Amino acid sequence: MDFNGRKESSRATLLKASAGEVETLLLVLSSSREGLPDAEAARRLKIFGPNQVAQETGGGILHELGRHVFNPLNGLMLTLAAATWALSDQRAAMVIAAIVALSVLLAFVQEHRSNAAAARLRAMVRTNASARRPGAGDDPFVETSLEALVPGDIVRLTAGDMIPADVRLIETKDLFVNQSTLTGESMPVEKFAHPFAAGEPLEAANLAFMGANVVSGYGEAVVIITGGRTQFGAIAGKISEADQSTAFDESVRKFTWLMISFMAVMAPLVFLINGYFKGDWLSAFLFAISVAVGLTPEMLPMIVTVNLAKGAIAISREKVIVKRLDAIQNFGAMDVLCTDKTGTLTQDRIILKRHLDIFGEDSDRVLEFARLNSHFQSGLRNLLDVAVLQHDEGGERPMPGRRYKKIDEIPFDFERRRLSVVVERDDGARFLICKGAVEEIFGVATRYEAAGASGALDPSHLDAAKHQTAALNADGFRVIAVAYKLASPEQNVFAPSDEKDLTLLGYIAFLDPPKDSAAQAIADLRKAGVSVKILTGDNDIVTRKVCRDVGLEVERLALGAEIETMDEAALASCVSDITVFAKLSPPQKARVVAALRKNGHVVGYLGDGINDGPALKAGDVGISVDTAVDIARESADIILLEKDLSVLNEGVVEGRKVFANILKYVLMGASSNFGNMFSVLGASVFLPFLPMTPIQILTNSLLYDFSQTAIPTDNVDEEFLSQPRKWDIQGIAKFMLFLGPVSSIFDYATFILMLFVFGAWNKPELFQTGWFVESLFTQTLIIHIIRTRKVPFLESRASNALLMMTFVVCSIGAFLPYSSLAPIFGFTPLPWSYWPAIGIFLFGYAILAHLAKTAFFRWFGSD
Repeated sequence: MDFNGRKESSRATLLKASAGEVETLLLVLSSSREGLPDAEAARRLKIFGPNQVAQETGGGILHELGRHVFNPLNGLMLTLAAATWALSDQRAAMVIAAIVALSVLLAFVQEHRSNAAAARLRAMVRTNASARRPGAGDDPFVETSLEALVPGDIVRLTAGDMIPADVRLIETKDLFVNQSTLTGESMPVEKFAHPFAAGEPLEAANLAFMGANVVSGYGEAVVIITGGRTQFGAIAGKISEADQSTAFDESVRKFTWLMISFMAVMAPLVFLINGYFKGDWLSAFLFAISVAVGLTPEMLPMIVTVNLAKGAIAISREKVIVKRLDAIQNFGAMDVLCTDKTGTLTQDRIILKRHLDIFGEDSDRVLEFARLNSHFQSGLRNLLDVAVLQHDEGGERPMPGRRYKKIDEIPFDFERRRLSVVVERDDGARFLICKGAVEEIFGVATRYEAAGASGALDPSHLDAAKHQTAALNADGFRVIAVAYKLASPEQNVFAPSDEKDLTLLGYIAFLDPPKDSAAQAIADLRKAGVSVKILTGDNDIVTRKVCRDVGLEVERLALGAEIETMDEAALASCVSDITVFAKLSPPQKARVVAALRKNGHVVGYLGDGINDGPALKAGDVGISVDTAVDIARESADIILLEKDLSVLNEGVVEGRKVFANILKYVLMGASSNFGNMFSVLGASVFLPFLPMTPIQILTNSLLYDFSQTAIPTDNVDEEFLSQPRKWDIQGIAKFMLFLGPVSSIFDYATFILMLFVFGAWNKPELFQTGWFVESLFTQTLIIHIIRTRKVPFLESRASNALLMMTFVVCSIGAFLPYSSLAPIFGFTPLPWSYWPAIGIFLFGYAILAHLAKTAFFRWFGSD
């Protein structure tokens, strides 16, 4: 068989790899247990290409352009253009096409730029794999980019790692893998290295697949298939995050359908009224088509894309990398942040301060056995292990491995909450050394040893030990128990069932000092309307102490054991009132996050460990750090280059700016469109001619759309940024109905001006020109009213770009009736006395619209 399955199906390749012996497979792959030399790995990379699924490449420029051209809004617009052309109004058809072209071009250019920027940002956060390279030194495994893996590579798998390709396991030790992304199974499955005959690859116990992750244990594997031909690549279209609909997507879609529904009612109504009263059904139809175009929110995709991209680039300057653009809006809407305490409230600089026997006396033997355990364990080496190995108390640290060799290991898992190694001393004595959570070690220990004395553990010893650890916890120490037992020289393979009848040596106590910035960061988040909740696997005493040190009030605390007894309804009823959740398992963390979401909160989860993966996926926005384990980084939407709550606060503010500027377009488009159509209906009843010709309505729409392209650059009031903001489609509909008629008042005032002052009853071109200019001016002005809840221009000023765009568009509108282009659009020069009157109307409109806006927010309190 070909070693990437090119001469046969991926399924057949994997099944053959599963059924065969390891040495035979390595021979077929032209590899060995020592791995591939660098030169050979580079040669194979050129042959097989990067180890990534095709969906991640983005599809290229033509794919991006096609997505913008072929969307429902543009489909509707182009259908209207074709109908207009068929009815012999080529000019109107060309204007509709110009509107579509403007929208597509702006959206394409901005999205292409934002995709390129996002790719550059994502490149800052890469997932690596450990690949064996001959001659690499003491540790034969080197960190290699996941994309650079090739068939034949030997990779190491430890807790927290993502499976980097479709692999055949060649060595395992209590290896459990979560492959729910592929199979839907919620429980991890154990993997083995021996040959296995299976009917399907996913049933093979000695195969592991790209997209899965290691829950616990250790393994080594040879890469069989990479890239798009992996099992993950074959179904990537079904599980791709890009295809999942988020709350943000749903809100934008709901608004779009609100406007389309409104158009579906108004356009036929305009057609029937004009056809009935004017008797010219063809003109009425063309006019109704133009009205439909005016009501279509064709610039919404561009406004959304540009705002999200601008937000992603802005927060990248604050060391926050966005993996999925629409997560920015959820970031701004977040009102609850769930986080572990380690590294967020604390410095993530753990120091081993005490090593004590069960009577509270310093014990070098406790330290020696703790160092042996940390040195020889092969799973995920956490900060506690690093602190143990770096502890020297001012003297030279002897290497733990000089007198010992490793026999076996019982890896850590979240059920046992302990880890054991079996070592043999140079005199032949074997020891099973176990360290872990105090309660778990108590449960498997029967004896104690301290200062040369030993004996059976009785309840008094356990009570004393609990008081001692509680005292250490109260001072902010995290306490780990250390125990051992002599192991049989004949036994070479050990299992969790061997962790019994241990001798308790004592405890090692770690201190992780609170961050100086944590208290201020929590206060800033609270001021921004984001409540912080601590979800930790640590005990409640240490957690209370740390929370107290950083000014986080613990109003109520719940333990994992309590959460376990609650059903979903009971948990949802109390979860909002609890500040700290301690001693939680990974599924319990996810349950807490889900319960908060069920209560209507927008929940962010910050985590970087193996146990955080489920909760990261359960939140509205998953946040991790670039130093996190693979599964945490892959599950997250946002990556922090610095694990600090103060960085998060900047991201929240940028998210709210993004939402604010999108909302400006939505509110402005909804209210002005409704007002214009209200005016169109009235004018269609009493005028003997069309209020505006189709070409004029379309030109008005084109100029108005152009004026809104600067909205993403606009400033946002500090008051708007002070609280989380959510989409409220009902509130948007109310705003449309409340503020829309205000513009109609001044439309009708313009009608009166044109008909009774300038005598336009028999001068349709004069009337249409006058309303075109007034309508364009009021539509362009309304953004400055709606963009702030303050007094516009005086208390809150738009960005220079938006002010300039408003000036340019209004200047074009004022110039057109006097230009050589006027006959093309059916315009005629306006009398100079028109301008003072329109100036008064605009001033009155600004005042009345501001008062109506203020009243709306006072009465309805909507965002």
